Amino acid sequence: MKRFPQNFWWGAATSGPQSEGRFNKKHANVFDYWYEVEPEEFYGQIGPDTASNFYNSYVDDIQLMKEIGLNSVRTSIQWTRLIDDFESATVNEDGVDYYNKVINEFIKQGITPVMALHHFDLPVELYHKYGGWESKHVVELFAKFAGKCFELFGDRVKHWFTFNEPMVIVDGQYLYQFHYPNVIDGKKAVQVAYNLNLASAKAIKVFKELGMHRKDAQIGIILNLTPSYPASQSEEDVKAGRIADLWRNEMFLKTAIYGEFPEKLVELLTEDKVIWESTDEELNILKNNTIDVLGVNFYHPSRVKAPDISPNSTADWTPDRYYDQYEMPGRRMNIDKGWEIYPQALYDIAINIRDNYKNIKWFVSENGMGVSKEERFLNDSGVIEDDYRIDFIKEHLEWLHKGIEEGSNCFGYHLWTPIDCWSWKNAYRNRYGFISNNIHTQVKTIKKSGYWIKEVSKNNGFL
Repeated sequence: MKRFPQNFWWGAATSGPQSEGRFNKKHANVFDYWYEVEPEEFYGQIGPDTASNFYNSYVDDIQLMKEIGLNSVRTSIQWTRLIDDFESATVNEDGVDYYNKVINEFIKQGITPVMALHHFDLPVELYHKYGGWESKHVVELFAKFAGKCFELFGDRVKHWFTFNEPMVIVDGQYLYQFHYPNVIDGKKAVQVAYNLNLASAKAIKVFKELGMHRKDAQIGIILNLTPSYPASQSEEDVKAGRIADLWRNEMFLKTAIYGEFPEKLVELLTEDKVIWESTDEELNILKNNTIDVLGVNFYHPSRVKAPDISPNSTADWTPDRYYDQYEMPGRRMNIDKGWEIYPQALYDIAINIRDNYKNIKWFVSENGMGVSKEERFLNDSGVIEDDYRIDFIKEHLEWLHKGIEEGSNCFGYHLWTPIDCWSWKNAYRNRYGFISNNIHTQVKTIKKSGYWIKEVSKNNGFL
């Protein structure tokens, strides 16, 4: 039996925009709006209007989560649901009532509620009016929203996270066109990355000013960490991997934990004349408002090689001028999703945090595999036999266990996701949950992996 530390979090993660539906929401976020104007961009033209109906079925859904042994669940508070007026941060009473009921139900069922404040769901009004995360005014408005969340729910929620995967906002909105507004602008991407770091630090500053630590609460950030493995040990490939890591991982990780940006990254962006605009006051806020705890989302590794084209070629600036993707021959794949399966990376992350990032308290905040047409695996009892998911989780947990045994300060594992949820442009193409969801009837059924994780949670380990 591989045993895990006492009080280990066995849980799962979802988000407000992916589970709740748009019921009774006064404002649209960027994905709500994108679906309104370009529904054909979404798989099956399925948008976030209903999602997994969590807004209406949260009592039954949380009961199902309890039934499969989850002791902690992360979701998010939607800015567009909670706040009526973004400038003054006045609240929507229905939104307050809803989140109070959800938090209370989690606690009633013996599940620790873990709350994120932003999960790719910027209010679209703030993009159209100010340029969204390009604007430092929006940074201020986010800090106001965060403060309102702490005041309203901080008596019961003790585990807070400012952002989920801020790097994805940078990549999706400003570089690689998979989030609205689908801009390609390297200079804006750099400024947005800075502003997101600043927004997180300002939310932490408010957290401290409100005395949340005195209420036994902690605050962190959720980062998608993808170790950049070079294609070879040649000087050129190693350099490409180093720059990829600086941009993809360390720009948020080092800043969140040490309060300052990686020196080599600042040098590179300065040399390339794309460095962000900052002030001494802002840098001081970053320095003095670091995280208590870290969430790590890990799905697949990043493999890179030296670029085929010289980085100083004439072209608009993007960070990947310094590296190309490398497809390793013989790699294991989840073909449905197009992602490599490499569980050992979770061990490498654990040791990197131990050795280079103060051995900060951390947990696996997302891990999982999306598979399409899971009805292929229905048995005669109506249960999806997702042995592939069980095997995937076990392999990752084995490597995580090794990292913990070697001293990495990991306290939990959350699968993405408890119940099959709406997944941005992919909608319901791939399913990730311990619990299946028939999106036409909203009937939810525990999968084989759900029964399996119940035993893992009960035993605090597995054979």
